[in-house]
Amino acid sequence: MRILAVVMLTIVALAALVAIPIGSAAVAKVDEPKFALESGERQFEVRRYQARIVAETHVAGDRKQAESEGFRRLAGYIFGGNKTKTKISMTAPVGQTADGRKIAMTAPVGQRAEGDHAWTVSFTMPSGETIATLPEPTDARVTLREVPPARVGVVKFSGRWTNESFAGHAELLRSWLSARGLRPSGEVEVNRYNPPWTPWFMRRNELWLTLDR
Repeated sequence: MRILAVVMLTIVALAALVAIPIGSAAVAKVDEPKFALESGERQFEVRRYQARIVAETHVAGDRKQAESEGFRRLAGYIFGGNKTKTKISMTAPVGQTADGRKIAMTAPVGQRAEGDHAWTVSFTMPSGETIATLPEPTDARVTLREVPPARVGVVKFSGRWTNESFAGHAELLRSWLSARGLRPSGEVEVNRYNPPWTPWFMRRNELWLTLDR
């Protein structure tokens, strides 16, 4: 039995080592919204983002249910659920091709609370796209929106996607901002940069809080 246990642990370890370069390669190809770093300290940063376009959907339920349902709706949009029947190029967990042109999947996938058991899940669209150039969703629950320029406080961390982890890091972020006289507004936005199969210790997670101007 001890030999079997050792063999199983070895298999798990090898699987994790194989998954690391695969996950890293996929993330390396993913476009991210550009920002200017205003200040930073350890795992905390203050960033300035330019305007960007997101596809988003509003979902009721607990966080994990909303995450799953919201991702399904948005994936449906970029997999062809739109007026131009855009198709996907799987260069990352999600990619997109429309009318002979590639629309790459970007990171992060965002999620924020909208009250009790209500959430907004969003995909950031590639830089250079506008609402006019992106295909119109066929699912009325999916909408395109321009997010205005924003100044945000950020805490970066790895690990599992649990309510406890998110709540703990949100408190750390609020404390860090408060100590510097920075006032957040709105709800915490959860941003995940990795596909679900990425080993938990390799995941790149961020919480964002929009700051008062």
